[in-house]
Amino acid sequence: MDDYPLIENHGLIGDLQTAALVTTDGSVDWFCAPRFDSPSVFGALLDKDKGGHCTIRPAHGTYATKQLYLPDTAILVTRFMTEAGAGEVIDFMPVTGTSATSKHRLVRMVHCVRGRMTFDIEVEPRFDYGRKDHRLHLSEHGAVFAQDGGPALTVHPVREPEDERLVDLLVDRYDTLHLTLTLEAGQERGLVLEWGTEGRPRVMRVAEYRELFHETVMFWRFWLRQSRYTGRWRETVERSAITLKLMTFAPTGAVVAAPTTALPEQLGGERNWDYRFTWIRDASFSVYALLGLGFTEEAAAFIQWLVARVKERAGRDGVTGPLNIMYAVDGSSDLQELALDHWEGYAGSAPVRIGNGAATQLQMDIYGEALDSVHFAHRHGLQVGHHGWNALLTNLDWLVDHWDQAGEGLWETRGGRKDFTYGRVMSWVAFDRALRLAESNGRPAGVERWRQARDDIYEQVMTKGWNEGRQAFVQHYGSDVLDSSLLRMATVGFITPEDPLWTSTLDAMEEDLVSDSLVYRYNPEASPDGLRGSEGTFSLCTFMYVDALARAGRTDKARLVFEKMMGYANHLGLYSEEIDPTGRQLGNFPQAFTHLALIDAAITLDAALNAS
Repeated sequence: MDDYPLIENHGLIGDLQTAALVTTDGSVDWFCAPRFDSPSVFGALLDKDKGGHCTIRPAHGTYATKQLYLPDTAILVTRFMTEAGAGEVIDFMPVTGTSATSKHRLVRMVHCVRGRMTFDIEVEPRFDYGRKDHRLHLSEHGAVFAQDGGPALTVHPVREPEDERLVDLLVDRYDTLHLTLTLEAGQERGLVLEWGTEGRPRVMRVAEYRELFHETVMFWRFWLRQSRYTGRWRETVERSAITLKLMTFAPTGAVVAAPTTALPEQLGGERNWDYRFTWIRDASFSVYALLGLGFTEEAAAFIQWLVARVKERAGRDGVTGPLNIMYAVDGSSDLQELALDHWEGYAGSAPVRIGNGAATQLQMDIYGEALDSVHFAHRHGLQVGHHGWNALLTNLDWLVDHWDQAGEGLWETRGGRKDFTYGRVMSWVAFDRALRLAESNGRPAGVERWRQARDDIYEQVMTKGWNEGRQAFVQHYGSDVLDSSLLRMATVGFITPEDPLWTSTLDAMEEDLVSDSLVYRYNPEASPDGLRGSEGTFSLCTFMYVDALARAGRTDKARLVFEKMMGYANHLGLYSEEIDPTGRQLGNFPQAFTHLALIDAAITLDAALNAS
């Protein structure tokens, strides 16, 4: 572990098509281009020796670091404090726009705040997950890292005419770029890394950098002003909103589950998955959160992306199978899973996987999540047109005939298909929301079949999903294992929050799945999932627990759990997928699902506290 920064010791920057992680020690150790799911340019996060990085830090002596975001922006400031002086590294990516592009810029500026400081800068890319060689070309105008048959990474220095010639400051050693930069108080210099150019470096002036900086500040602050949220924890909620925006692929509106791959759910374990894709189930969470805050444009874009996937499936010669559970951000579905055997993995946690084999799993819950998001968007004025409605009809026809079958479940287990209760509940949601949409819009629909299926599912869940001995709804039929996915039963309206069946389920979950306010997904020992090892508490589930408690009128407990959970955020308010028993963050980082659930929980709890 000493060779790797803690997962939570990172900040996120991005340009709405890809993103980078920056450590509290000034290293960019994760950056993929030109998209979130593209091969890495810097990947030291997953292999400290072979992954590549771009590091800026003080050259001499000991130092302390602090990291923060410039308020109301996605501009990251890493501060270094020494006895000789204090300096800042300001990192951001200028926003690219809504057209997919192969060109992306990563701006890294160094500002001396007081005293005199010397910084070491090292640029060491390793293209295509470290599988492609490159050559470093230097000139008085900058540097180019060139690879055969692929885009280049160009280094544009930011300096003034009175500075020394750049060629005197650069050393070519093992195709790595080294630069020593000495600044007096008030001075700022740096570099711009540009991916996808023709390899023509040029010297940039500080005034040009400041213009880029100002434009980026204004973009984020103008965007955030759309938020209508004025409740408690506003700063936390808005930071989550910015984080979600950073994980949105602007050309399509798709939100990736995380900008990283293969960060372990258990150190040394095998639960290392690629999250750089878009899940259908994220639709309902995303649309609820975005519309709840007032970000109508983002919600509409995601709905369009979702409906396009439904149309694609329905556009074939009838629906011959279920929807995929996840897609690439451009809507493609080939997510072949591979292991990068030449990388050691974060802190030795191999395998390092790219692609995701769970894409072809059968998960019955995704239809309910898709229809729930379409219905919620409709209530906020975002309506589905004629062709979209016909596509939904075709998919619902498939669901009418297939809802009563086993699947892999929400958590993408690899231990065989089961009759997961959550899958049945969300199939109920699909038919319930479809009936509401048909009635409110006066659209043609197979309402009798839908109504019958909805009612049959309800009766089945109440009969087979309820375990009398546990006095709780359970993970799958014939089991006594609890599952925190069922915390959404009251949220989606399957059961009322005050129903004794529901309150006793909450009590059982608190006994089995809650540890000092933190919530596990399920118990892998009691319900084997086909994978070795264990995992930490799931941050998404903790926020779902807050939401469920607030809806059940247990507002004091809900608030305490929420406040405790905020204490597990990193120094920037970011959350990974899980938290281990020591309080350390694990899993892919940051995780969209967690930040979406945080927003939902804050909105629900704030309203409950106001009403109490």
